[in-house]
Amino acid sequence: MVVLYISLIIVILDQLTKFLVKGGTIPLLNLHVQGMDYGSSINVFGDFFKITFVENPGLAFGIDVNETSKLFLSLFSLAASIGILYYIYKSKEQKLIVRIALAFILGGAVGNLIDRMFYGVFYGYAPVFYGKVVDFFNADFFDFTIFGRTYDRFPIFNIADSSVTVGVILLILFHKSVEEKKEISVEANSVVVEGETNPELPSENNNQEMMIDGEDSNRKKDKD
Repeated sequence: MVVLYISLIIVILDQLTKFLVKGGTIPLLNLHVQGMDYGSSINVFGDFFKITFVENPGLAFGIDVNETSKLFLSLFSLAASIGILYYIYKSKEQKLIVRIALAFILGGAVGNLIDRMFYGVFYGYAPVFYGKVVDFFNADFFDFTIFGRTYDRFPIFNIADSSVTVGVILLILFHKSVEEKKEISVEANSVVVEGETNPELPSENNNQEMMIDGEDSNRKKDKD
């Protein structure tokens, strides 16, 4: 499906930017990228927006989890990605904007799933499914508290996180309107069906009976 190209582009951009930030070596391509030192920042728009290299070992917003939960989180992300892919395949008749939203969510989910599944092995610090997600977008918005933790800056995120957020927002904005249009269409079809089956409307048989009655009346008049 065409919308899956959106997911593929998101995954490629996400992994490329993470590789540039974290660095590493790909012997097959004879490629080596130095990357950034952990915790270091590059100012983009002063102190408001920076590129800051950190790694997230757990959930969103930097919430850490134990080793068992990390495995569960990775497996859940894998199952969710497969589920979203299947739903995109089955929802061919859905409105395009809804399928695009799902493609954004799928791309973001797969992007972070690659980190969790393979980064530990690729960088040599953990087995499969126990990797850490690379984050680097650092934006200063406003202070807020979530899950009992107070943040003076927005939690550092990446392209995959942004993609999931955009996809969810699109679903919230447009999925309801699609359902409402379906309900209106169903109601309109019901009205049409009721009109076709309404016994008060003249049917073809009734028209034929009226014509026969008219012919009989004319014959009687001719005899008289």
